Amino acid sequence: MADEPIDPIPLSALQHWAYCPRQCALIHVEQVFAENIFTQRGQALHKRVDDPGCEVRNGLRVERALPLFNDALGLSGKADVVEFLPDGTPYPVEYKHGSRHKRADIAACDDIQLAAQALCLEAMFGKPVAEGALYYASSRRRRIVAVDADLRAKTESTVSEVRQLLAAGIFPPPLNDEHCRACSLHDLCQPEAVSASPERSAMLKTLFEPNN
Repeated sequence: MADEPIDPIPLSALQHWAYCPRQCALIHVEQVFAENIFTQRGQALHKRVDDPGCEVRNGLRVERALPLFNDALGLSGKADVVEFLPDGTPYPVEYKHGSRHKRADIAACDDIQLAAQALCLEAMFGKPVAEGALYYASSRRRRIVAVDADLRAKTESTVSEVRQLLAAGIFPPPLNDEHCRACSLHDLCQPEAVSASPERSAMLKTLFEPNN
């Protein structure tokens, strides 16, 4: 009997998990989302590349909004831009708002999302993808990302962790740190309340039990 197909994970879920596992659960388990200034800026940026299309620019074939998949890893999504080199090698370019000079831990989340796109492109076109780029709107500059063995391992590990989260449906605890201040889901997550003192946490667990 052939193996059953794996339910695909959205590529965006990997970036959400890398930023905050609880954010990933809220979006991909509870299916909730909220806007803030950062998400609105991101949506405005992506309007430039969300319409599928193809053009030749500087000798490169450029595809916008290219659907992506990797059946072996169970991934699906869409690339903002893929540039095809003269030999047919795909080169993913992910658009992000803000500056290219992000904190290292935030930049690492973007790297994982880009690497996942590279793994999809390798599966689709049968050519190794050694690097890609993140284009940051505020800087109007690219940051080149090497899709090396370490980043590939981190990306595949993230895929496994997200799959376990989706299967279990259990919410991870909030980070309750600087990540939360920029998160559009802050009011839905309520990290300060969930990360309360041990005494308050115990009270919240029994709050709705009839015998307490």
